Amino acid sequence: MPINWEEEVAKRQTDLLQDLSDIVAINSARDDTQATEAAPLGPGPRDALLKMLALAKRDNFKTKNIANVAGRIEYGAGKEILGIFGHMDVVPAGAGWQSDPFKLTHKDGRLYGRGTSDDKGPSLAAYYALKIIRDLKLPLTKQVHFILGTDEESGWYGLNRYQETEKIPDFGFSPDAEFPIINGEKGITDFKLTFTPNSEIKSADLTLTSFTSGLRTNMVPQSATAVISGVTPTLKAAFETYLAANPISGNYQPTADQVTLTLYGKVAHSQEPKDGINAATYLAKFLAKYNFDAAGEQYLQTIAHYFHNDSRGKLLKIAYTDDVMGDLTASPDLFTYVINQAATITLNVRYPKGTDVATIIAALAKTLDPNVKIEQLGHAMTPHYVPASDPLVQTLLKVYEKQTGEKGHEQIVGGGTYGRLLKRGVAFGALFPNRENVMHQPDEYLPLTDLLRATAIYAEAIYELAR
Repeated sequence: MPINWEEEVAKRQTDLLQDLSDIVAINSARDDTQATEAAPLGPGPRDALLKMLALAKRDNFKTKNIANVAGRIEYGAGKEILGIFGHMDVVPAGAGWQSDPFKLTHKDGRLYGRGTSDDKGPSLAAYYALKIIRDLKLPLTKQVHFILGTDEESGWYGLNRYQETEKIPDFGFSPDAEFPIINGEKGITDFKLTFTPNSEIKSADLTLTSFTSGLRTNMVPQSATAVISGVTPTLKAAFETYLAANPISGNYQPTADQVTLTLYGKVAHSQEPKDGINAATYLAKFLAKYNFDAAGEQYLQTIAHYFHNDSRGKLLKIAYTDDVMGDLTASPDLFTYVINQAATITLNVRYPKGTDVATIIAALAKTLDPNVKIEQLGHAMTPHYVPASDPLVQTLLKVYEKQTGEKGHEQIVGGGTYGRLLKRGVAFGALFPNRENVMHQPDEYLPLTDLLRATAIYAEAIYELAR
């Protein structure tokens, strides 16, 4: 008898929403300031992982905790292992929420809360999909390992630690992107640009005391703040005119001898910088026309000339396009400037096959001032692609088409998911086509109907891949 996957999901809707509420309630953004031996990434990521493993134990799954930074939920038997990769960490909530980011809020058919879309909601959908298969006692010929990370948004510490001691699945998917499928992901790396303090003495009207912006290297900065000394009489009026002429807002706060300018843009995932409005580059663009001290001038001019409104790295001379994987993207996401100290910009670059880190560094060095030091942060994720002809891709697209009635097709994105950990690994949902992508944004949400539909798709997909 055919299985009505949607009906099976509907039977478990109340429990699914309660579990999601409990997971969303945990602020699981990485916090190194609170790291301990028992919580290497801070208490939030650990607690979210432990909660997820507790749910699996409640439901009589076999589980394993790897040093409180990764975990595994197991089902089935066989030589081959199907891997499902989710993550319990989230990006910082940031400002601009209309509801509590750590309270699941159901309004107008939407489930609001940090992580509902990326990746607690999709991970719970995949977990309940596996639970349905177990509840129905469906026969499998392969093992299923549902593997949970706690640092997907920062440095992948958890899954890197997992690979040191645990067997890696043979193939699999990550419910952490878009439908119908993501079978190609660009390479990803961060570059830190360090400005040597400039001791040059020059006549200047203004002095840049500080310039700060950004929360994470995978988030287009929503706000930016500059503190300036020696304010000119026309600065306030010019700032207000600039705000009115651009898609931004801001505040002008004077004191006796300084003024603080704060500018607000729009946060977005760095995989597509054009979806956001980079507050830092807009602020630097405004300030760059004024006569600043030598160090402040170099910093502001660099941002204004090489980063503003250029998501493809053309001004930096690192632009590149591949026919299959598309454009390189460049997103400056972290800015730190304090007078008389080394200033920095952290640039997030996502690049297709055909270029590499060495080529990008060489181009940056040729374009930027020789006094700007360029270094790669951590290890680059190289471009990843699973051919559309692979049985894994074909099976997942077949299930998607069957349940949605929509034609499936391959996609390549700039985002990085755990799917790239496997040679035969892809990302599969849970964002449906033509839906608003609110990952990393205030008021992040997942439509309830999409959560339930994704759960049904995942259930059939797991069954077809592991039967």
